[in-house]
Amino acid sequence: MPIETRLETGSPWVELSTTDDDWEAADPALLGTMLAELHLIRAFEETVLDLAGEGLVHGPAHSSIGQEGGAVGSIVGLRSADAVNGSHRGHHQFLAKALTHVSGGVIDPADPITPKIARVLQRTLAEILGLAQGYCRGRGGSMHLQWFEAGALGTNAIVGGGVPMGAGNAWAQKQSGTTDLTISYFGDGSSQIGSVLETMNLAAAWRLPFCFFIENNLYAVSTRVDEITADPRLSVRGQGFGIPGWRVDGMDPLAVHLAIEQAATRMRAGEGPAVIEAAVYRFFHQNGPYPGSAFGYRDKDEEAQWRARDPLDKTAAQMIRLGLIDEAGVSELRRQALSAMTSAVSELLEPDPETAGKRRIRPQLWPDPGFVNVGIRGDASELASWDALEPTEYQGPWRAVRFIDAVSGVMDRRMDTDERIVIFGEDVHRLGGGTNGATKGLAKYGDHRLVGTPISENAFTGLGGGLALDGRFRPVVEFMYPDFMWVAADQVFNQIGKARHMFGGDNPVPFVLRTKVAMGSGYGSQHLMDPAGIFATSPGWRIVAPSTAADYVGLMNAALALQDPVLVIEHVDLYSTADQVPDGDLDYIIPPGRAAIRRTGTDVTVISYLSMVAHCAEAIEQTGIDAELIDLRWLDRASLDWDTVEASIKKTNAVLIVEQGAQGTSYGGWLADEIQRRLFDWLDQPVERVSGEEASPSISRVLERAAIAGTEQVVAGLENIRIGMGAH
Repeated sequence: MPIETRLETGSPWVELSTTDDDWEAADPALLGTMLAELHLIRAFEETVLDLAGEGLVHGPAHSSIGQEGGAVGSIVGLRSADAVNGSHRGHHQFLAKALTHVSGGVIDPADPITPKIARVLQRTLAEILGLAQGYCRGRGGSMHLQWFEAGALGTNAIVGGGVPMGAGNAWAQKQSGTTDLTISYFGDGSSQIGSVLETMNLAAAWRLPFCFFIENNLYAVSTRVDEITADPRLSVRGQGFGIPGWRVDGMDPLAVHLAIEQAATRMRAGEGPAVIEAAVYRFFHQNGPYPGSAFGYRDKDEEAQWRARDPLDKTAAQMIRLGLIDEAGVSELRRQALSAMTSAVSELLEPDPETAGKRRIRPQLWPDPGFVNVGIRGDASELASWDALEPTEYQGPWRAVRFIDAVSGVMDRRMDTDERIVIFGEDVHRLGGGTNGATKGLAKYGDHRLVGTPISENAFTGLGGGLALDGRFRPVVEFMYPDFMWVAADQVFNQIGKARHMFGGDNPVPFVLRTKVAMGSGYGSQHLMDPAGIFATSPGWRIVAPSTAADYVGLMNAALALQDPVLVIEHVDLYSTADQVPDGDLDYIIPPGRAAIRRTGTDVTVISYLSMVAHCAEAIEQTGIDAELIDLRWLDRASLDWDTVEASIKKTNAVLIVEQGAQGTSYGGWLADEIQRRLFDWLDQPVERVSGEEASPSISRVLERAAIAGTEQVVAGLENIRIGMGAH
């Protein structure tokens, strides 16, 4: 018979409940503040549902009615420097953090409405209604609520999407030497999602002061939790990662508060993350003013049982028992909360002059339609203090380098002069500079600045995004291959790319994403894409693609100085090439809007980037066509050098766009459309394009070469231009 030994995870996992003694021992001011916040949030949410019923809330109204106890209990004792973020059902979390911030953590239930609290209620309601005075200027609405000053990092419409971002904030808190912590709220539906589980592993490995707070309300829309997991005790998730867990009754705010106190002691002491599962219940459907029973997935008996455990009633009953308030005091608190919401509504609404008995939003409160694109990215004014240098015009001394040494060299220089820069990526701290030598010599800055990550792009990319939003650090994240962006697509596109704009347009997102195109290296269909076309059609990102070492230095310096997310694309074909950089400290930039003319000509404008610039030069030489060759360097819509491109096309009246990668994810497709919209009257023939085939590159050397563009394909493209001009 085999010998069996029962194993233990080694991480505590407890269920915490309160007794009357706990309520008697609690600070009366704490209990009064909890009761006041519960009533303020409840009155707020009832108002939102009323307005939604009138058709005045454009979009969803994800009510937190019934779940207030978890948010208030966990937040009421936090500092303003502590942070929270959450999911789409996050009004209660945002309000609890904002109310705690403006009140200093103490609200008198007998006199709860101060001017600051009234302002919080009004601005939050304005945001949910999509109005300019909201915290995100009306862009966030119900699902994207952010107020950094209060430590509210932002609620999130992607299930589980905010969790890695919250971990980034916790990383910043730890590395800044504070004892602050971050709580990320998510639900039962998120507890199985990859971003959450990846972040649990990462937070545990790095001992982050980060709390995974699970609001288990039993239903993801209409699907019950025991339908989607074999173990609905969701706090068990942390056990596999060595994270202690607490299960509490979320309808008991004091129990939640005590659990958070225990977890916070651990987190503030540097002992790592915690998981807290609070059993709560949303009294209404996923969205809107109807109970779940109206849709058939819950029964009225279940709803009645949970309503009988209302956290407002639980807290009031204990305070009445303790003589801290009476029934009349509770009724008066309720009246004042409702009155405050009536006042907030009166500031935002007016009678509809066209429909008797109806109300409308005051027209002057809507955002100006001209604000629609403001804040997709910054204005790059932060580059003004840098010296710009154009390598094609540089007359000073040069220093011979390999391209890859310029990559590591400029990063070494920047890390030496800017202690905020931190690099994250797989194997970046090993192998003498990562898999290609891009981080060679950077280990001297320590493992807190050159951070080798687990193989979990979703988590460490999102952590970098949260770190960028925090502002104390400048993260540089490496994807070993561009195709891995699909693994982290939510964080790359839904979170990092959109963060500045959707939260109002003001918050910088200084984030650099490095990756390399490896076509020709034999790594096959899942490693060899060119990401330029995907990023160019996604909002918020700037893109650089250097073809020379000197350009790399200037473009990377600009990327690291910008307050926007920047994709830096490299190419393995360039890494080993002998090149040169201006001799000196590598302290110059090539700012946005600066393409390079590699060859002047009059017959056709050839536009390319990365290693294909050299292939274009070869093809031009072979055909004898007098082509003007433009190396774009900056590829995104806002940063592309349209002045240079337009001047060239107006001279040549013909365009050839050249890229190496596949047709389906083509950068040239977007660029060709933009050129024809802007310059149609100057074109004597349609824009010609050279790209790879539809297929992704294969392992076979022959099939790989057939799938990607090279010099001969550029020659063919130039010959098509020549035919179009009627010349032979």
